[in-house]
Amino acid sequence: MNRKTLGIALVLIGGLMIAYTGFNFVTKEKVIDVGPIEVSKDNNHYVQWSPIVGAGVLIGGIVVLVLGRKARS
Repeated sequence: MNRKTLGIALVLIGGLMIAYTGFNFVTKEKVIDVGPIEVSKDNNHYVQWSPIVGAGVLIGGIVVLVLGRKARS
């Protein structure tokens, strides 16, 4: 992967991390399983990060893009 592609990917990921500070996903857990009777429970899991982390990734992507241009010159 060249520097330009890596820089663009980091800028996009950083922008998304700033816009969306987390996501939610659901897992099912079996509580009771007795013969034909099955009881399950939905567990919500929230993954969250700080927008500061997204800003850091965004700035890192910009730095990679700038250094990639200077290396070609």
